[in-house]
Amino acid sequence: MYPAIITTDCPQLPLLHRGKVRDMYSIPGHDDKLLMVATDRISAFDVVMAEAVPGKGRMLTSISLFWFKLLGDIMPNHLISADIDDFPEICRQYRDQLEGRSMLVRRSRVVPIECIVRGYLSGSFWNAYKKDRNVCGFMLPAGMRESDRFARPLFTPSTKAELGEHDENISLDAMRKKVGSELTDKMAAASVQLYDRAAAYARKKGIIIADTKFEMGLDSDGRLILVDEVLTPDSSRFWPLESYLPGQGQPSFDKQYLRDYLSSLDWDKQPPAPPLPAEVLDKTGERYQEALRRLTA
Repeated sequence: MYPAIITTDCPQLPLLHRGKVRDMYSIPGHDDKLLMVATDRISAFDVVMAEAVPGKGRMLTSISLFWFKLLGDIMPNHLISADIDDFPEICRQYRDQLEGRSMLVRRSRVVPIECIVRGYLSGSFWNAYKKDRNVCGFMLPAGMRESDRFARPLFTPSTKAELGEHDENISLDAMRKKVGSELTDKMAAASVQLYDRAAAYARKKGIIIADTKFEMGLDSDGRLILVDEVLTPDSSRFWPLESYLPGQGQPSFDKQYLRDYLSSLDWDKQPPAPPLPAEVLDKTGERYQEALRRLTA
C-alpha cells in the first residue's frame, strides 16, 4: 500500500486551488495547461476529514481515466496525459507525489454548475420527495419508494459551492438564468447521454449508478468539455446490482459507509470533523477498491 498523501507540496508550481480532494497547480511557461492531483483526502457533508484513505487518490484517478476513454466519443474532455514522462519537466521532480494520482489537463473556463443526473430516487431527492412530490421543478409520480428507478434519468443541476459550503439544488429555469438557455440545453443533453452510456456499462459489471455529478467547462475554442473527475465513488452513488432492493437505502461502493457512520454520531456536520476510527477508513477504502475492480476488470 502506498503512503497516504493528505496534502501535496510542489514549491515550484503555483498552487491555484486546494479543494476537498484535489490540489490544482498552474505550470510556469504553460499557461494553457494545469496539473490536477488527487490526494487521499475524503470529505462528507462538505466537510473534509482530518484523516485520509490511503490510495484513494490513485483509485479515483484510475476510474476517471477509464471513463474519459470510454465516453470520449460523446464529449471531449480536458485530459492531456496521466503519464508523468509527458508532463513538463518542472513537474517531474515531484514524481513521488504525482505518480498514479495526477493528470495534465487543458485549462478551461469551468461552468459554475454541478451537472447531476439521477437514475434512482435517493439521497437529497428522496428527502425532498417525502415532503413534496414537486422536486426541483419535476413533478414525480405518487407512491414512489426510496431507491426506486425513474422512468428516465433526470438532469437536476445544482450550484457549485465554495469549500466548506453546501451545493444547492436548482431548477432548470434557474440554471438558464445563470448560464443561458443554449448552454443549459447542451449541458443537460450531454449529461444524460453520458449517464446512459455509463449506467449501461456499469450494470453489466454488477454496479448500479444511482446518480452522478459531472463538471463541464469551455476550452479556448469555446467548446464544451468534460472536466475534473468523472463517475468516481466521490462523485457518484454506486450500488451493488446483486443486492438491489427498492423501498430502502442501499449498500454502496462509495463513501456512503462513511456518511452513515458520521450520521450515527452526535455531530452537527460542521467543521471540525470528528476523528475517524481506522476501521471506518479501511472499510471505506475497500469499497473504492471494489468499485475500481468491478469497473475495470
